[in-house]
Amino acid sequence: MEYSGKVIWITGASSGIGEALAEAFAAQGASLILSGRRSDALQAVADRLPTASLVLPFETTDKQALPGIVEEAIAWQGHVDGMVNNAGISQRSLAVDTALEVYDRIIAVDLLAPIWLTQLLLPHMIGRKSGMIVGISSVAGRAGVPLRTAYCAAKHGLIGYLDALRAETELHYGLKVHTVLPGSVRTQVSANALAADGSLHGKTDSTIANGMDPAVCAQRILADIAAGHPEIVVAEGLEDMLAKLRFSDPDKLFVTAAAIGGQLAAQRDAASAQ
Repeated sequence: MEYSGKVIWITGASSGIGEALAEAFAAQGASLILSGRRSDALQAVADRLPTASLVLPFETTDKQALPGIVEEAIAWQGHVDGMVNNAGISQRSLAVDTALEVYDRIIAVDLLAPIWLTQLLLPHMIGRKSGMIVGISSVAGRAGVPLRTAYCAAKHGLIGYLDALRAETELHYGLKVHTVLPGSVRTQVSANALAADGSLHGKTDSTIANGMDPAVCAQRILADIAAGHPEIVVAEGLEDMLAKLRFSDPDKLFVTAAAIGGQLAAQRDAASAQ
């Protein structure tokens, strides 16, 4: 697929999957709007791209600022053809230990923020009867996995929102809505995840360290978008199996997840008893 003349807006574009997607879209001719919180990191990405780009930093949860941000994004080239909601944070804590504020923060960033941004951009795309909306959910958006109750809640919710939005906008308005479910990708997602008290987890999980290269993940996403797949699972091994079990054998999924969760809970209680 060629994206020459198209404007693609990516949040969380300064690193990881977002950065890799920016490079992949630019390689196919797209102009990029790069958003995140760190202007310097976004500019570093922009400086490497072979196509025009706009660095547009903002805090995704700043509801008051978002209408002006959307206006600025549209005004840059007069249109936005694709929105990739990629910004997010994860979690590494058992529910019994997790502060309520962690739920507030993760659901605000991973669920409400992409909904707000999409809702504000939606009239522009509907008016043009053209547009692509991509939401980066997770395998954890299909399979409830331990240490991620807040994250799973947000990512499950994002899938539900996008599925319903697709049903409303695809045929009459010509919008394309894609939900992406990555597994472990070599990013800073676990190091930047929230611990039980809301502090940073600060460690990279072995599954993340040994995960998929972000560039490979991005290429697979673009290939499945080009193929017209509404839901795109980008995972390997056990994670790919868990995503598919949700439909083929949900009871097996629940038993598998419960075995992992049981081990973690037992380890917690043993540590507390010492």
